[in-house]
Order: sequence, then structure tokens, then C-alpha cells
Amino acid sequence: MIIGPKYKICKRLGSNVFEKCQTKAFSLASQRIDTTKKKKRAGSDFNRQLLEKQKLRLMYGLTEKQFSAYVKDALESGENPAAHLFAALESRLDSIAYRLGFVTTRRASRQLATHGHLTVNGKRLDVPSHRVHVADVVAIRTGSEGSALFAGLEDRQKEATLVPWLTLTSSKEGTLVSAPQFGAQDSIVDFGAVFEYYTR
Repeated sequence: MIIGPKYKICKRLGSNVFEKCQTKAFSLASQRIDTTKKKKRAGSDFNRQLLEKQKLRLMYGLTEKQFSAYVKDALESGENPAAHLFAALESRLDSIAYRLGFVTTRRASRQLATHGHLTVNGKRLDVPSHRVHVADVVAIRTGSEGSALFAGLEDRQKEATLVPWLTLTSSKEGTLVSAPQFGAQDSIVDFGAVFEYYTR
């Protein structure tokens, strides 16, 4: 999927969309730009909903077709739509690999899955969107362990904060111990606005 210039997208949607923008340099540059710009009028509800939808879609690197399917499923689930959508997105194989600290960006985690570097319960998979279930074990494939992709893996994981629904059994293997739970720490996106966009 072609995304476009990431820095430009971050300036419009916020630095949380891409890990590349979550640096001190980008933050300082954004502050300088904000102080030189004239104050804009508040945007329309539609514009706000569109921005929130784009923010969440690009954060997980999904096409519009893929993302709208997730939203439709969440709306029809009969559960809390925000919690259902969050759990579905975070249960993807690429999301699990990213959260386990195998790599530092979501884009890199999609490449890991696509190139067959990951296994689920010992079975090699190459589908980033594969749904990982509770008790499933996600690991780096034995034949890929020597790849330069995983150089400094243990050091990276020590600096990262592991989410509550995952546990590491080793630096190269982790387990989904419970369904991903939406919390205050994930409020960088207004999920309500996303659903408003699709039900307008």
C-alpha cells in the first residue's frame, strides 16, 4: 500500500500515526510551524471524522477497503464497537509482532509477516492480517533468527513497554494471554468520530 510522505501526513494527522514522527526533532519543528501559522477556524464535523478515520487507518497501515470491513464488523458485533475494533486491529499478526518488540515500527512488522519470518503455534505464516487468538504463541521463525532484522533484539525489548495482553516467554517468542483491552492509553484516536464517519 502506497502511503505517501509520512512527515507531511503527521503534520496533518498528528505524530502518533507513524513511529518515524515520534522524535524530539519532529516535535520541535511542529511547534515552530504552529506558532507561525494563523489561527484557523474550527473544521466541520465531517472533516473531524475524516481526520480521525484516516489517523487510525494509516496507523495500522490498512487500505480503505480493509479498514471499512473492520469497522463494519465492529458495528455489527453487538458489543462495544470501539473495544471490538481495537481488539480486532491489535489481534492482527503484524500488530502482535510490533507489540512484542520484534521490530520498532508497524510497517516493519507487516514486512516480517509478509516475508514469512513469523510463526503462530509453530506454523509459518505470511499473512499480516491473520487473527491471533488467546493462547496462541507468536515467534520468530527459527530459520530467520540470524537475520540482521533482529540484531539488538533483546536490548530493544528491554526499553519497550509490553502491553498487558501479551507476555514474552523469550526474546523471540510471545503469547497472547488475553483479548486486547482498549484503555485510556489508546485514546490518541477518537473512535467515536470514526464510527460517526461510517454511519453518517
